[in-house]
Amino acid sequence: MLCSTCKHFAESNLEKIYTICKECCLKDNDYELSGSKHYPKAILEVCTCKFGQYPQIQAFIKSDRPKKYKNLNIKYVRGLDPIIKLYDAENKVEDVLDIHKWDTDSVDEFLSTHLSKD
Repeated sequence: MLCSTCKHFAESNLEKIYTICKECCLKDNDYELSGSKHYPKAILEVCTCKFGQYPQIQAFIKSDRPKKYKNLNIKYVRGLDPIIKLYDAENKVEDVLDIHKWDTDSVDEFLSTHLSKD
């Protein structure tokens, strides 16, 4: 977890969790310098029929959060559990992530960390 994420625990009066988080978190600058992979494009795919099973994914999609990512598309695929497809500069699928266990904040943090800003 990135150290910048730990601040949310402090804001929610969860000081004990905040303290533990700060002990083992990854400093944001260190993470950027580590050469972590950035992707120029991502597609979040899910079936709307699965929203009942994955309310956290529905909450992310229906919120304003996806608008922060110009290079993120939402695609509705019949019967599909939620995944994120990550693309390289040649528009080829480079990685596919199963996100059905992710919460709204995890999806947002992953995209802000791994999706190119331009």
